[in-house]
Amino acid sequence: MSDLQLPRIALAQFNPLVGDVQGNTARIMQWIEQARDNLQADVVVFPELAVTGYPPEDLLLRASLAGRVEASLQQLAAAAQGITVLVGYPDMQATGCFNAAGVFRDGRQIARYHKQCLPNYQVFDERRYFVAGETACTFQMGGITAAVNICEDIWQQGPAAQAAEAGAQLLFNLNASPLHVGKQDERQAVVTTRIRETGLAVVYLNMVGGQDELVFDGASFVMDAQGKLLFQAPVLEEGLYLTGADAPSTVADVPGEEELVYRALVLGVRDYARKNRFDGVLIGLSGGIDSALTLAVAVDALGADRVTAVMMPFRYTSDMSQEDAAAEANALGVTYRVVSIEPMYSAFAAQLAPVLGGEPDGLTAQNLQARCRGVILMALSNQSGDLVLTTGNKSEMAV
Repeated sequence: MSDLQLPRIALAQFNPLVGDVQGNTARIMQWIEQARDNLQADVVVFPELAVTGYPPEDLLLRASLAGRVEASLQQLAAAAQGITVLVGYPDMQATGCFNAAGVFRDGRQIARYHKQCLPNYQVFDERRYFVAGETACTFQMGGITAAVNICEDIWQQGPAAQAAEAGAQLLFNLNASPLHVGKQDERQAVVTTRIRETGLAVVYLNMVGGQDELVFDGASFVMDAQGKLLFQAPVLEEGLYLTGADAPSTVADVPGEEELVYRALVLGVRDYARKNRFDGVLIGLSGGIDSALTLAVAVDALGADRVTAVMMPFRYTSDMSQEDAAAEANALGVTYRVVSIEPMYSAFAAQLAPVLGGEPDGLTAQNLQARCRGVILMALSNQSGDLVLTTGNKSEMAV
């Protein structure tokens, strides 16, 4: 397959909103139009479950979802004029719900694939919701026999081998693959293995964006039938990227570990606030490194005008801590407030003294200070509608 000429492929690194079938569909249709009219693409590829967002979880159990998805598919079929469209969606049938990929062209759906390998480990819980497919899916596109599969399928031997046996030359793999450090190297190693086994060229298209505790990093790529990396889209950036015939063979850089983690945190905070409709965020600023880093992430994610920092000093808070907190807030241009916990702590301590047999001390006193600060932040949050961001590090979270 070394002489296979790829079509003009538009990779849609799409950032959907879980449950917003109508809104996601409208954006997908806009990108179909851009891929066809602006990029002159032959095919545009969207991620796994792009219609519903990923992971849809218990939304899949709602009877009303099937009708909304069907209406979406009719719209997408109508939009697929003069271009082939691949998009992920839940296919709800009498035999169960399938994690599906549809192929649309010239007003109709020409092919449908059901995901065969359903991950059920770590953050994945797909066997709870989906029934596994069993067969390959191929379709013709400009003289090329193409196949499609979904995410976990590429990590196992069977589905890609099925596609090759069915006569495929090119495999489209639609993903909602979350980020962890080193993940891109793992993906490319796995795809290289599948290519070596099957001789298929592979288009790996990944979702981008934050969804609760998950961050999808995009970094979509294309490899030829020898495993050569022909194209890689930017990391952690939503966009429509062209590759294939007469298109640039660009390979975007993967950031170093620290930059990658920082940018993922920024995207995760931005999308959590945006998708859950929080106008701004609150941070308890101590003057220490943990809260300073959280403040920087918040400002990069949302802008200084949507961030409020609150210093909550106590009798043990050093002048240096207060000075550093004020300097951090001033440097980043956020709203800064100082609310002492001394009166609140004293009231609690006085009320508890008869029960405790004296003034709180040790761990009791330390935790009482923390609870006072938590009450202040939550009161401000409830009043303003802003989201409180935790400033704890991973060691603290683990403990």
